[in-house]
Amino acid sequence: MQVDSRTIETMRKAAAKAAKNAYAPYSRFPVGATVLTSHGEIFAGCNVENASYGLTICAERNAVFQAVAAGKPQIRAIVVVTSSDIPSSPCGACRQVLSEFGRDIEVISFSDRGKVLRAQVSDLLPKPFGHEDLAT
Repeated sequence: MQVDSRTIETMRKAAAKAAKNAYAPYSRFPVGATVLTSHGEIFAGCNVENASYGLTICAERNAVFQAVAAGKPQIRAIVVVTSSDIPSSPCGACRQVLSEFGRDIEVISFSDRGKVLRAQVSDLLPKPFGHEDLAT
């Protein structure tokens, strides 16, 4: 189920605002993201880097975790905003986390040049590791 253009624009603005709060002194690549829940709520996140690079959190996972922490893990869509010439797709770790909450989640990435990339999580991560892969 696709998200309407008005909601996407609201999410894009909130993600752009979150990107302004990104802590990205190492990559100098601020990213903002918002997730839309099945209840219509929007949760935002930004990337937060660390000198120990492995401890960095991406904006996408930050937004997902905000929704989960609020008790709203039913995610319909995610919007990602970057200050780049082309839209940036979520990284592999973020794709895996998103797939945990739905393979049909709509992913909409915006560059600050107005370019847009749209896909579903299943397009970006065709064979995720899931609960069915765990030994019971």
